[in-house]
Amino acid sequence: MRTVADLEERLARPRGVLVDDLRKLDGDLLILGAGGKLGPSLVRLALRGVAEAGTGARVIAVSRFSEPGLADALRDEGAVVVEADITDDAALAALPDAPNVVFLVGAKFGTSGREHATWATNAYLPGRVAQRFADARIVALSTGNVYPLVPVTSGGCVEATPVQPVGEYAMSCLGRERVLTHFSERHGTPLALIRLNYAVEMRYGVLVDVASAVLADQPVDLTMGHANIVWQGYANEVTLRALHHARTPPFVLNLTGPELVSVRQVATALADRLGREARFTGTEAPTALLSNAQLCHRLFGYPDVPVAELIDLTADWVGDGLPLLGKPTGFQRRDGNF
Repeated sequence: MRTVADLEERLARPRGVLVDDLRKLDGDLLILGAGGKLGPSLVRLALRGVAEAGTGARVIAVSRFSEPGLADALRDEGAVVVEADITDDAALAALPDAPNVVFLVGAKFGTSGREHATWATNAYLPGRVAQRFADARIVALSTGNVYPLVPVTSGGCVEATPVQPVGEYAMSCLGRERVLTHFSERHGTPLALIRLNYAVEMRYGVLVDVASAVLADQPVDLTMGHANIVWQGYANEVTLRALHHARTPPFVLNLTGPELVSVRQVATALADRLGREARFTGTEAPTALLSNAQLCHRLFGYPDVPVAELIDLTADWVGDGLPLLGKPTGFQRRDGNF
């Protein structure tokens, strides 16, 4: 992967298991939030998967599309593009019907000082979407931030772990889950809630955050000393395949990689590949934000790009000065303030 085009192609490469699941899916696929951080790669994966499945289903990509040229690019690749601000009730009502909905819309950064807007996006809007698409099956992206910090030795939170969100962002994401669950049970709408953390590709994610700090000779904060990461392509695949698991009461799924990743070890490995020396600040806390994704791996298999390969690819990408999204994850935060 030496160019953005190479990366986009890799992210959009469907495995046979996804093609098989898309072949069993009835009707069109509507993706809300298609212009966000992971939306374009998920749309492209769906387009290629549907094409290989040969169902003729449409992939409808909905977003404000603030990135110049993105809407035209997705349209050229075969998506039905709808440029709309779905926070507007009229725009939401005007969306085409579809039996399969993937809801990716969410707000994280800039929460502090704009808590009201965060709650409107993360908790109020999902209810409006659930009412609009009450007759569809819905997969909604959530986050592992709804869980408490747990001992590093615990193996991470499972889906049955009692939620205990830290900070306004995490609380609003739990609000999203609660509101969607309310309308799922009220209308009988099949629903899957995907608790994701942390998806990575070569332009953003925990590995990019650490590699960028190492390359800039900045100290890596070790206080949040451990994390879970997962290849974005796998995260997109599982999100689409989860449509077959949507139900009421909702199907809840932790989505991340199988490894407990040490920030210190990752920084050292990246530094070796970048020809730098890793510098550190802070000491590893005994707790971290960790999810156990055994259920995910049992249902969908393991990620097809392991951590060692992700480290190599990230080091090459960042070291060569290739484009980044410029959106740090904030994985170091323990107070939930973003």
